[in-house]
Amino acid sequence: MILQKNDTIGIAATARHIDEATIANTVRLLESWGLKVKLSSALFERDNAFAGNDASRAKAFNELLLDGEVKAILLARGGYGTVRIIDDIDFSGFAENPKLIIGFSDVTVIHAHINKHYPTPTLHACMPITMQGDYYNETTISSLQNALFNNKINYTFAKHPLNRNGNVEAKLVGGNLSVLYSLLASDSLVSFDDCILFIEDIGEYYYHIDRMMIALKRAGKLAKLKGLLVGGMSSMNENAPPFEFNKDCYQIISETVAEYNYPVYFSFPAGHEALNVAVRLGSLCTLRSDATQVYFEQ
Repeated sequence: MILQKNDTIGIAATARHIDEATIANTVRLLESWGLKVKLSSALFERDNAFAGNDASRAKAFNELLLDGEVKAILLARGGYGTVRIIDDIDFSGFAENPKLIIGFSDVTVIHAHINKHYPTPTLHACMPITMQGDYYNETTISSLQNALFNNKINYTFAKHPLNRNGNVEAKLVGGNLSVLYSLLASDSLVSFDDCILFIEDIGEYYYHIDRMMIALKRAGKLAKLKGLLVGGMSSMNENAPPFEFNKDCYQIISETVAEYNYPVYFSFPAGHEALNVAVRLGSLCTLRSDATQVYFEQ
């Protein structure tokens, strides 16, 4: 889905609470791109860590989802909370009037649910909380603008020693590894079969990464991939004594999928870093490499 100038984009919070100054900065940016902005009715509510209680967050999101003027919904931030309301989101009219859902991290719940049940792609991209301050990055912001208004997405990124090279074209699915793991055996987990799986994460212990990858493997989720694309694994933690001496997340992931033959690419610039380029989940993706670069195309 591509937006046009004068289209309306909604902003909602399905997880942690957000402050008005952060949203005001984002509204100014979106309006500078020619978009109209509609804020959800409960955007600035607060219930402990959440942006309002579960019922309020679901109701506010549903209002934007059912609003005929709203063409896209940008989630304000991640954290935790979307999985608590996913079963209360009203997707009854989504097939006839789809919206472009935008965000990452905890928003993976919505990405995975839509990508499983509907043909409409979603946009894994920066959010208001990461569009300013220490996370501000012009390339990140430009990638969001391009993904909103243009059909083509193209990136190049450096090769990694652990890459398993190969050319592949398939639907891209995935998002935050911890969230995908939490959706196992639920009606919201998109199938990974014959797809390129994208994963990223932040703040986990190394053994948590190992546990999640092993769980996905034992559940049969990694055997039939067309490819694996690994983004940022940021601010990871180690036990004392170490889980496995001198092994980082990329090595843990590489070893988990070593028996499979599909291409595996590491260090894709998306995740919980300032450089977090926008990609379409639920949409065809091409990955290829040469002697020095890896190419991502949608």
